[in-house]
Amino acid sequence: MYQALLHHGQAGLKGVTIEERAKRILAADEVLVRLKASGLNRRDLLTIMWRSEQDAPLVLGADGTGEIEEIGSEVEGWHVGDAVILHAGVNWLTKSDAPPASFEILGTSFDGTHAQYIVVPASLLVKKPTYLTWEEAGVLSVAALTAYRAICTKGQVKKGNTVLIPGIGSGVATFLLQMSKALECRVIVTSRSKAKQERALQLGADVAIDTATDWNEALQGEKVDVVFDSVGPATFQQSLHQLRPGGTCVTFGATTGDIIEFNLRSFFYSQCNILGTTLGSKEEFIEMLGFMEQHQIRPIIDHVYELEQGVTALQRLQDSEQFGKIVLRRSETGMDI
Repeated sequence: MYQALLHHGQAGLKGVTIEERAKRILAADEVLVRLKASGLNRRDLLTIMWRSEQDAPLVLGADGTGEIEEIGSEVEGWHVGDAVILHAGVNWLTKSDAPPASFEILGTSFDGTHAQYIVVPASLLVKKPTYLTWEEAGVLSVAALTAYRAICTKGQVKKGNTVLIPGIGSGVATFLLQMSKALECRVIVTSRSKAKQERALQLGADVAIDTATDWNEALQGEKVDVVFDSVGPATFQQSLHQLRPGGTCVTFGATTGDIIEFNLRSFFYSQCNILGTTLGSKEEFIEMLGFMEQHQIRPIIDHVYELEQGVTALQRLQDSEQFGKIVLRRSETGMDI
């Protein structure tokens, strides 16, 4: 038996508990990973809100890293003891305009990573970079990959571009800041929190403004090449307004709602682009890890909790108190199956 953070019953945090789970037998193409750390994502909160009381118990989590403890009979290229990171996008192996129809995300319809152990197809494994700690490696699968695909695959950001990141503080937003600076971009961020603005400036942002202000006025009319908007209705019109003619808005989130309104005529006269994205392929994940190692990018860790403190950690995420990633690490006690 092993411990896991799972959701069952009442929607939301009231349905989240730590419970014991039984290990299942490996299929021939699967591996058992002893998890060392996993990262929280807003997807965890969406999952527990979407589920009904009739749904079976589900282990939450899409980010995860650990060591291989057991290998299926047909698995090749991996060994017991190998340090690995899990790619969260099941069945999305190669770079493409969109994921395949069979694409799924860990911790959505089948058990995820907020546990002491996980059984997954070996196709999800990627070698853990040695320069990263377990806590750092455990937060990359969703936020870092979403940021990398948004910048490199979708946004086609180039050296010298000016980019705008509304709502700095989330995991994806902090990765966007770090990766954009690695590409020698000018980076503008917004936040309602003065503390988050100051933290972003310390990390290399060139300009930080209050989200509640008139952005065009605060930026003295400066326009940007690419804007990365994950906030949704609360910022989307301002995000589009700050684009230069022919600029691109990459969107990957909807924190303030799913339905937006914007000035369509102004948008098409400006010849701008709106692109959607989320996560990325295993091919892009491997590219991203190489990019991060080349530029020695380390995740911004907001807070580290023990697995047993999972509900408290989710509450912090729900309250949007974080700057960077929230981690659930594993103690070495009580981890025997």
